[in-house]
Amino acid sequence: MADSEALKQQACTRIDDLAGDLLRVSRAIHAHPELNYQEHYAHDLLVGELGRAGLEVTEGAYGVSTAFRSDVGRQGPRIALCLEYDALPEIGHACGHNIIAAAGLGAGLALAGAAQQGHGSVAILGTPAEEGGGGKIAMARRGAFDDVDAAMMVHPADADLVAMDTIAVQQATVSYHGRAAHAAAAPHEGRNALDAAVLGYVNVAALRQHIAPGERVHGIFTRGGDKPNIVPEYAEMLWYARSPTIAQLQELKPRLAACWEAGAVATGCRCQCDWDTHTYSDLRHNVPLAQAYVDNAARLGRQVLDPVSAGHRVVGSTDMGNVSYLVPAIHPMIAVAPAGVAIHTRDFAGWAASEAGDRAVLDGAKAMAMTTIDLWCHAELMAEVRASFGSAGPDRSVLAS
Repeated sequence: MADSEALKQQACTRIDDLAGDLLRVSRAIHAHPELNYQEHYAHDLLVGELGRAGLEVTEGAYGVSTAFRSDVGRQGPRIALCLEYDALPEIGHACGHNIIAAAGLGAGLALAGAAQQGHGSVAILGTPAEEGGGGKIAMARRGAFDDVDAAMMVHPADADLVAMDTIAVQQATVSYHGRAAHAAAAPHEGRNALDAAVLGYVNVAALRQHIAPGERVHGIFTRGGDKPNIVPEYAEMLWYARSPTIAQLQELKPRLAACWEAGAVATGCRCQCDWDTHTYSDLRHNVPLAQAYVDNAARLGRQVLDPVSAGHRVVGSTDMGNVSYLVPAIHPMIAVAPAGVAIHTRDFAGWAASEAGDRAVLDGAKAMAMTTIDLWCHAELMAEVRASFGSAGPDRSVLAS
């Protein structure tokens, strides 16, 4: 058996040696925010760093133009490191994906030497379009995780937490088709698509008090007409529906569809509901794998808390949840901002390019590298991780549309 302590020391030293490059990558991605499936700058930057280190990289992996994969090593458990690097409209890297990318890169580069020496195997996966585009789902449908034994990533937050409260989510574009008319001369000839949308919105607002406590529904109007003196013939809304589990989400969807359709019935319009084909699932948190991460983070001076007992919960959705149905996975949160600074805010975007964010890059890389080494070197841990995942194996139903 390889000396895990020696390998961990080597990995951490390597990350320290790479610190300047890793922080440069993090800051560069932060300064060039890119949206779903448009992350060409980040893709090229990360691929370039891997190539500069002598690693082979598949660009545009799994039919996704801004995805990539680099495999190192052929023996032992293959651990996937998931790198995210897309941003949000208007507020940039307010989720800190620049840190996720740089930390994953650091862990992968630090593990490469040991993997090449036969101690284990690592897959460095560039996974774009987490912010609603379902990049990991698109990649998984084409086999990205079929040969992987476990997967991990770290996500920035305002605290070090063992997990995020991850709930299932699916987007829906709801459109209404009416009939245009002159609003002053012949309003009776029109069928008001905006009225239909407003009624559909109000119906959902009434439904909210009768859905489960862990469910969330929120929407916006994206089209509402062209001019006030023209009866709107087309209106459109974008909705997110969330439930604690992907199974529960399927029960909520027809109730929402009935609300939207009722608005069309009342106004004589036609309603069309298009559900996105990338449904984000809840995340199956692998306890033994998470504990290994907690122990390794503690060596770096980070006390990783249980969000329930600490009374500090971060609620959200991620396509890493779908990955957790395919392989054992973890998605711990790493502190980059003071408590109370929420992700998806302009304030958090600032912290993602701060000294605290830089520390998270290096600590996240080290914690993931050391956790990967534990999986390589301790067969009993890998057995516990697999047992916790369950004997039924992967559930590919989470990849259905």
